[in-house]
Amino acid sequence: MNSLEGVVVQIQGLSSSAGDISRLHVILKQAEESLRSESTRLSPILNQLDPSNHSLGYLYILEACTSAPVSKEQAATLVPYIARFISYCAPEQIRLAPEKFIAVCKRFKDQVMLLGTPMRGVAPLQAAVRKLQNSSEHLTTLHPEFLLLCLLAKCYKTGLSILEEDIFEVDQPRDLFLYCYYGGMICIGQKRFRKALELLHNVVTAPMSSINAIAVEAYKKYILVSLIHNGQFSTNLPKYTSSAAQRNLKNYCQSYIELANSYSTGKIAELEQYVQTNGEKFESDSNLGLVKQVVSSMYKRNIQRLTQTYLTLSLQDIANTVQLNSPKEAEMHVLQMIQDGEIFATINQKDGMVRFLEDPEQYKSCEMIERIDSSIQRIMSLSRKLTTMEEQMSCDPQYLAKAGRERQRFDFDDFDTVPQKFNI
Repeated sequence: MNSLEGVVVQIQGLSSSAGDISRLHVILKQAEESLRSESTRLSPILNQLDPSNHSLGYLYILEACTSAPVSKEQAATLVPYIARFISYCAPEQIRLAPEKFIAVCKRFKDQVMLLGTPMRGVAPLQAAVRKLQNSSEHLTTLHPEFLLLCLLAKCYKTGLSILEEDIFEVDQPRDLFLYCYYGGMICIGQKRFRKALELLHNVVTAPMSSINAIAVEAYKKYILVSLIHNGQFSTNLPKYTSSAAQRNLKNYCQSYIELANSYSTGKIAELEQYVQTNGEKFESDSNLGLVKQVVSSMYKRNIQRLTQTYLTLSLQDIANTVQLNSPKEAEMHVLQMIQDGEIFATINQKDGMVRFLEDPEQYKSCEMIERIDSSIQRIMSLSRKLTTMEEQMSCDPQYLAKAGRERQRFDFDDFDTVPQKFNI
């Protein structure tokens, strides 16, 4: 019996109990080099193993199989094996070697992209995220990989299922940057601009010692989404934003800040001229589609301003005021805004008059009370979580040591909550 066959026998014989799996893990670590050296012969062996019962052994062999660069033909063979393994593997076994599981999943993502079929990777990577997570609050290295495939496959709704969860544990800072950046793009694709703003804001304001490309690209989209959703943009970032971001982000996004300045004038002709002049720049950043949505949103903002001044107005007057081509075009904009809940109005088709109304919501329906109560409960839960995290941090020796070294940079009142038993 050669060493390869011996490893297979060990995997088949030592995968039943926790003690056996621990022993198998030691054996597999020792056999790691020999498995990699035999990587070209390993694919047929996978047929002898059950991914649900022999998960740890299957993982080691699969990782060795995919360790070398693969061709398109090899990827076509390996992708079904990896997808099946991710679906059926036992979480308690793969968590014994998380770095190998992550490596296999990342290579799987690369392979489905090589084949030009990102859709094939969406469901398996979603399952991989769930199996690697300690809890739904845990951001894994696989979250950004999964969201990237959702973007490429245009499976935005599938990506949203993970973005709805609150994250409190992060393995690597880069994972958070990419998770929020890709997540923001998915929310933009679904026109959920408020959530997109939240995620992009997290990228821009996250701690960073030096500026990075992800933050720069996020800031560009943050400016555009702010204009679309809020109708305005401010270059003032919160105080907790890193000094690197405060100093440098504006320098890399000057075209976008100038666009925001043009938008603030409310003059559609000037905005369109600016977009036309800088179209190549926006297109090279892959933001031209979003910029066009910014231009379209100005019409909406100008119509919303009219609701603050007039009770009734003709479609012709609306078209003239907001610089639309015809009353028909004005009617289409008004109808869309009514449908989206952005204004409250009625249109008299006979005389072409628009009557602007007050918000009909009285905030006393059962549905509204349930929504308010749900929001209150969520805020209370987040408050309790933040209090617990603050208590844990205030007792963390590493944090206290760092706070002590940098104490001169802050007011002494900043450390009132530090327990007296720690002498810093």
